[in-house]
Amino acid sequence: MALSRVCWARAALWGSAVPPGPYVARKLQFVRSGLAWGAPRSSKLHVTPKTDVKSLISYVATKTKVIHEKYHRFLGRHFPRFYVLYTIFMKGLQMLWADAKKARRIKTNMWKHNVKFHQLSYREMEHLRQFRRDVNKCLFLGILSIPPFANYLVFLLMYLFPRQLLIQHFWTPKQQIDFLDIYHALRNQSHPEILSYLERVIPLISDAGLQWHMTELCSKMQRGTHPSKHDILALRECFSDHPLGMNQLQALQMRALSRAMLLTPYLPSVLLRHRLKTHTTVIHQLDQALAKLGIGQLTAQEVKSACYLRGLNSTHIAEERCRTWLGEWLQISCSLKAIRL
Repeated sequence: MALSRVCWARAALWGSAVPPGPYVARKLQFVRSGLAWGAPRSSKLHVTPKTDVKSLISYVATKTKVIHEKYHRFLGRHFPRFYVLYTIFMKGLQMLWADAKKARRIKTNMWKHNVKFHQLSYREMEHLRQFRRDVNKCLFLGILSIPPFANYLVFLLMYLFPRQLLIQHFWTPKQQIDFLDIYHALRNQSHPEILSYLERVIPLISDAGLQWHMTELCSKMQRGTHPSKHDILALRECFSDHPLGMNQLQALQMRALSRAMLLTPYLPSVLLRHRLKTHTTVIHQLDQALAKLGIGQLTAQEVKSACYLRGLNSTHIAEERCRTWLGEWLQISCSLKAIRL
């Protein structure tokens, strides 16, 4: 009996033409439906498309990170000098991109809230000032790269002349110290010319008391003595009008001042005068913002950068001395009026 039932079931599954009994037919129909639909799927196996995309992105990111690390180890083992340059270049790009995003955020807030440059905080003003100088330097490289295949020549020029063509983000730590020393030496070369001009204009000063103060100031600087705050403020009237006012300076004196401020001296007189006025006005606005913030709020690097911008070679000077010097500078600067553009 059991053997006959098995034979009937096999015949039904194989499509036999022999009709089974009603009981076996119903049983086989149930078995077929179970085979056709299968067991119900578990909810744990169901994955949404969004989860699939996230998993794919995570997998690609992990593999990219592993490949990146292997590439770095390969360069470090086989090409150590090139690896140093490559690392500095990539970090420089990251810092430049971060500076660009911060500058864009500051400019957006200025536009939204109708804020002028001199109304910003000290750090925001300093960031915009430095970023503009960096962009101007990068723009020059971009212009050189416009001709076909000129980008290969630009890379060679950047390797040979990093001080002239690259910004500080792409300098090595040793280059940062060496290049700042070179720039300060170039700045010092213009000091004798400026001092000589001050001595020549002493007879042109109408007030006898101011003539005496100017003579004493020039004598102290020639002896290497640092002038005091009162020595400088006593001569403020000489620099607001003839013969030492900004509008009365000649082209030679403006070029000497431009070199002392690390500005391009190879411009027409009109542009030299305008750039000197703009540069000194920005520094005066920075001084006022820094006086509100307080020197004590600045980091050591910010203090050294502020001193270097104002003429002191702070790379080899202790932080406390830099803070003292910057405090004296702010006392003088905040006692003066801004130059009218």
